[in-house]
Amino acid sequence: MRHLKKLTGPWRTVLNIGVTLIFGLIYYYFALPALNFQDPSLYTFVILLAAVFCLLSIATRGLLRQGKRGRELWIDIKKNCLWPVLLVAALIVVYLLGNLISAPIFRATAYRDLLTVNTGDFATDVKEVNFDQIPMLDKDSAQRLGDRKMGNLPDLVSQFEVADDYTQINYQGGPVRVTYLQYGDFFKWFNNRANGLPAYITVNMVTQEANVVRLSDLGLGGIKYSPSEYFFRKLDRHLRFAYPTFMFDPPTFEIDDSGVPYWICPRVVKTIGLFGGTDISGAVLCNAVTGQCQYYAKDDVPAWVDRVYLADLIVQQYNYHGKYIHGFWNSLFGQKDVTEAADGYNYLAMNDSVYMYAGVTSVTSDQSNLGFILCNQRTKECTFYSAPGAVESSAQASAEGVVQDQHYTATFPLLLNVADNPTYFMSLKDDSQLVKQYAMVNVAQYQIVATGATVADCQANYLKLLSTHNLASLDNSADLTISGTIAELRSAVIDGNTEVYLRLEGDSFYYVLSVKDNELAAVLNVGDTVSLLTTIAEGDLRPAMNLERTAVAP
Repeated sequence: MRHLKKLTGPWRTVLNIGVTLIFGLIYYYFALPALNFQDPSLYTFVILLAAVFCLLSIATRGLLRQGKRGRELWIDIKKNCLWPVLLVAALIVVYLLGNLISAPIFRATAYRDLLTVNTGDFATDVKEVNFDQIPMLDKDSAQRLGDRKMGNLPDLVSQFEVADDYTQINYQGGPVRVTYLQYGDFFKWFNNRANGLPAYITVNMVTQEANVVRLSDLGLGGIKYSPSEYFFRKLDRHLRFAYPTFMFDPPTFEIDDSGVPYWICPRVVKTIGLFGGTDISGAVLCNAVTGQCQYYAKDDVPAWVDRVYLADLIVQQYNYHGKYIHGFWNSLFGQKDVTEAADGYNYLAMNDSVYMYAGVTSVTSDQSNLGFILCNQRTKECTFYSAPGAVESSAQASAEGVVQDQHYTATFPLLLNVADNPTYFMSLKDDSQLVKQYAMVNVAQYQIVATGATVADCQANYLKLLSTHNLASLDNSADLTISGTIAELRSAVIDGNTEVYLRLEGDSFYYVLSVKDNELAAVLNVGDTVSLLTTIAEGDLRPAMNLERTAVAP
């Protein structure tokens, strides 16, 4: 302190500024605030810098050691901290005014219009289900399969862990969940940092097949930019230094059509006042291997990207839309036509995009849905479909009631179009989280419940129930294309014609083919993979035609 007293006024100021800048650089390196007045963390950053500078000014001038008391000391402190205090005061005023002009009480219409909600016809817009494209797993089941697959690879499991963030995407025409690896700890990062993370995991939601994709097999190096990295390769820090003024939603992990891993980093903007109306203006695509970043405006994001608008943001914007449909005061008094998204959401693969599905319910009652919304997570195109019926939790309870003696639990429903009927589809899992059966529940009449050991069984049973309730014509709605591996094969001569009876793996019934109608039926073998066009029939026999053999057993 004696040496500090020897410093003249200008040198003390230089010292104070230098120490403040060093503190600011360290804080910025770890906290990573956006240099953007719409980011509240910037205000915290600047206020901290002002406080540090002020405290240094007091310390280096020895004001607290000079024996001054009361008003005289206060005058000296104000004199030395005038500009920092004025800066902090100005920021507080800006922050308070920014929140005030962003408040829904003044801008209810702007909040309502954050999301444009169209009205559609479900039977027309949503194609009828092809059951060999139905995702049979939820996120928890996919995670279990991925962890199990990773556990079979000792060279990886000893050094890396599987991230629990399984992103659902469309990959090569089907629904897939994909996740990345992360380092087990700092020392494992230190030993492997030169090569990066060597693989990622995909789980096919239809076939339930988990794969560890080694980047070396794709001719790529390891993933060197991820949330589990340290220092300048840590993803958040890499993005901040590349785009210091951008605010970001949490990045999601995706792979392009060639299997190259990317981080999709949505750019957040505030569109109402200074702090209100959170929306997305585009996305930064960061190559997870090279770290190369490219920003795309929201209308220019490549088609292979599935998630630009995260589900939580879409739900928030829909709730604004439903809450302020007739203005701010109506949301508090009267609540005419006020709606909100029901608890929970799921994803639907459609038109080579991922759509977020959420039920819509009245704020005055959460026992039934008025309908549901489907929102494209790349474009934010959102459509409301009127379909009064059970909320998702009621459908889950209804499905669990059918198998209550087996104590299965239902996954959160997936919305499907089955014979032009909005239908909840669920997997039924045992206590070990293994999928044992499947269930379909009619949205409008949730007492119509069908289950089956396979998806084909479940759908066939459901179509029969729809027919008995006059909700679908069995003859017109039951034509299905089925693919599978032959598990059992029999034949018989009936009225001079050879009939072939085949059972596919996972089914408990037989398909019937006539050799007269399709000569290929005569040369089938157990183990062949075939595609059939079949019509649902009562009992354990189902007529089939248009047989196609896609693989031949050796």
